[in-house]
Amino acid sequence: MFAIVDIAGQQFKVKNDETIFVHRLAGSVGEVVDAKVLMTSNEGSIRMNGSAKAEILDHLQGDKVITFHKKRRKGYTKKIGHREALTQVKITSIA
Repeated sequence: MFAIVDIAGQQFKVKNDETIFVHRLAGSVGEVVDAKVLMTSNEGSIRMNGSAKAEILDHLQGDKVITFHKKRRKGYTKKIGHREALTQVKITSIA
């Protein structure tokens, strides 16, 4: 059984007891959050709508992302980097 859930404005294909990384959620570690289920599939039978429970495991930062801009023959370069703020979430139940 899998489900397509909407968490923090993104859609993920998840199964029960699976851990995923999503954009930073407001909440403390150990808190349970609700996720909107868009679709569930159980051995070929498809159902729409529902809800899922997810437990916040950790708040962390992702890998560094480097963006480099250059305009040729002009001597212009710009290097920008950032790290995404992420939350590790474990899907506990899908209904």
